[in-house]
Amino acid sequence: MQNFNHLLLCFLISCSTLFAQKQNLPKGFVYLHDIDATIQSELRYLSNNNFIGKPINGYKNNVIIVSKPTALALHQIQKKLLPFNLSLKVFDAYRPQQAVDHFVKWAKVLKDTLMKQQYYPKVPKSKLFKLGYIASKSGHTRGSTVDLTIVDLITGKELDMGSPFDFFGEESHPKQPNLTYKQRANRLLLRNLMLSNGFKPYESEWWHFTLKKEAFPNTYFNFPIK
Repeated sequence: MQNFNHLLLCFLISCSTLFAQKQNLPKGFVYLHDIDATIQSELRYLSNNNFIGKPINGYKNNVIIVSKPTALALHQIQKKLLPFNLSLKVFDAYRPQQAVDHFVKWAKVLKDTLMKQQYYPKVPKSKLFKLGYIASKSGHTRGSTVDLTIVDLITGKELDMGSPFDFFGEESHPKQPNLTYKQRANRLLLRNLMLSNGFKPYESEWWHFTLKKEAFPNTYFNFPIK
């Protein structure tokens, strides 16, 4: 009886999670797992493991939402990686405006430096706006920008890119010269795959790419991620 109750509880939790993932998305948006369930995700802004150190407004569940053309392009890249036991791993994609507002509000509180040593050790918090790390508008909010890396499916580890995701500093510039041969090769692998499948890079962050033909180039959305 105890085992049955445990199985029933697990089933109910699973159903609850599945239900929580589904919402009426705006036309043109999809859940990435509906297009390609093999692409991994770790939605950092849902957790405490981010540059603020706490969950960000608007992130309710570990699901990746993007415009449909973006999802289809990522699916094509994933098909090229899987035969080599590699996979994409997405840290962030569509980002509601309320999350961007959360970033802006946090950036103005200069004494809140909980995660400074991990994410921006060499950059004064007072300069995050000027240097472009924080902005009042984000391409992510248009639904066709993604932050991602590549994972080795055999070891389960992310490829060494020379700096972690969301690290504010020159170390994260895609063409940073002070990289090992392997780190440079890993960055180039990701970059070349993204560029050859219709994405353009951001020259301050090796993980950041935007689909060239955005579905919503002038619209900033604010529905939650759930």
